[in-house]
Amino acid sequence: MAAVGGLHRLDRWLYRGGRPHRTARVLNRLGAAQYAAGLGPRNWVALEVRGRRTGRLIRFPVVVAEHEGERYLVSMLGERANWVRNVRAAGGRVALRHGHREEVRLEEVDPADRAPVLRVYLRLAPGARAHVPVDRHAPLREFARIADRFPVFRVTPLA
Repeated sequence: MAAVGGLHRLDRWLYRGGRPHRTARVLNRLGAAQYAAGLGPRNWVALEVRGRRTGRLIRFPVVVAEHEGERYLVSMLGERANWVRNVRAAGGRVALRHGHREEVRLEEVDPADRAPVLRVYLRLAPGARAHVPVDRHAPLREFARIADRFPVFRVTPLA
């Protein structure tokens, strides 16, 4: 159990202040390249979105949560995550990469409908557990209590 606590401390340190610091940015670049190449589980993907200020293509590693036949992306850092702001500025038009590129639209899910997706997400994304203040085994009502703090986006293919 101490090893798990140590990993959560490391995860919190990498994103202290709610933003990725230098080491986290390097790890994110490496993870995005790995996931884009199709390495790792199929639900580990690279999100590509245009930066809202620079217009540059930004690639970021994310975990896709599948729930009731739909795919979802969750912001483990909440509303302040840059990728969330960039997705909103892009009107939800992004690409997901895992061995191939898929053009998709991300549609924000109403907070009242986020709880079951958040629970699935925490089971799949161990690195997010340090940032979401609910145990992954908690009842659904605990996820509903914090759902408005963590944006969830439904993935809809464009093609």
